[in-house]
Amino acid sequence: MESKYLNVTQAATYLGTSVRFIRRLIAERRIAFHKVGAHVRIAVGDLESFVQSGRVEAITRRVA
Repeated sequence: MESKYLNVTQAATYLGTSVRFIRRLIAERRIAFHKVGAHVRIAVGDLESFVQSGRVEAITRRVA
């Protein structure tokens, strides 16, 4: 199984957000990341998990 790791800029592009937002997630430890020396890498699977954890289900109305 091959894991894909992204740097901060690539992760921001992947999520369609700013680099600052990704760095804030890392600083606040709200997303899992890996340190490789001085470099930070984020697994695509961890990004997907973060996005899914914020999912809100739609409310369906019942017709009476």
